[in-house]
Amino acid sequence: MPATKRAETAQRHVRRADKAGLARRLNRIEGQVRGLNKMVEEDRYCVDILTQISAVRSALDAVALELLRDHTHGCVQDAVRSGKGDAAIDELMMVVGKFAR
Repeated sequence: MPATKRAETAQRHVRRADKAGLARRLNRIEGQVRGLNKMVEEDRYCVDILTQISAVRSALDAVALELLRDHTHGCVQDAVRSGKGDAAIDELMMVVGKFAR
């Protein structure tokens, strides 16, 4: 992505209706990651650690899906209505592609 495009993207801010809910979920995930570190330090059983890693990944995926849904219904929809839909859709597809790996 060109530097000007990255700078443009970095400067956009969106007010979220459920900012507090997202923060709670991310704080919970942060706690799970700290717990993973403790499990490793305590030489816990590998399968137990892997199970917790799977739970963290699922929780992050759920947050990402919520953000993608909000972005599509908010930013992308607004861009389409204002005639800037192609760029917004391209950006959305780039982000979705990162999750499809």
